[in-house]
Amino acid sequence: MKGKILDFNSTTSQGVIAGEDGKRYSFDGAEWKSEGVAGAGLAVDFVAEGDGAKQLYIDKTIATVSSKKIAASLLAFFFGFLGVHKFYLGYNKQGVIMLLCFLFGFILVGIPTIAVCIIAFIEFILYITKSDADFDQTYVIGQRPWF
Repeated sequence: MKGKILDFNSTTSQGVIAGEDGKRYSFDGAEWKSEGVAGAGLAVDFVAEGDGAKQLYIDKTIATVSSKKIAASLLAFFFGFLGVHKFYLGYNKQGVIMLLCFLFGFILVGIPTIAVCIIAFIEFILYITKSDADFDQTYVIGQRPWF
């Protein structure tokens, strides 16, 4: 069955998955079979046994051919100070915040403008260093608007 990890506590090694059937399944970290670590927002393939999930794997069947990674990275590098990459990824509220901070930052001696430029550059580095699958899981599917 396929689903999405809603929550995973690394200290207790316990988590919850929302299955595609609409039910929630609890799982133990020992059932994680893929490389890396389990985390909230990851799409997974698992075996449902009652209310529990066994044999968890990252679902790699998610189409990443149309990844937004390259376009978002380039927009963050060249136009990130205007928040264009945020608008491209669908984070309109965060895009407006970056745009307004840049535009009105000059009134406040440029400090907000400089901060927005630094944030855009950090996001460019983060975007470009992630794999396509990680980028999609984090920013497209997982809807993580900042860093």
